[in-house]
Amino acid sequence: MNKVFHGVELLTVDEVAQALRVSRMTVYRKVHSGELPSVHFGRSFRIPASAMDAYLPPELREGHD
Repeated sequence: MNKVFHGVELLTVDEVAQALRVSRMTVYRKVHSGELPSVHFGRSFRIPASAMDAYLPPELREGHD
């Protein structure tokens, strides 16, 4: 197993859309523009959970006091 991917959580477009409370199309636009990093598998995209966290403003990230 490649250690680069060990412990990386990948989210579907639907999961990201639900978490951000936006449409799937909005997530696809962010992915295609490069604003939201992703991994492409065939016709599917997966977004690293860390990329979604980094996209959020600091006050909305988990663990913020």
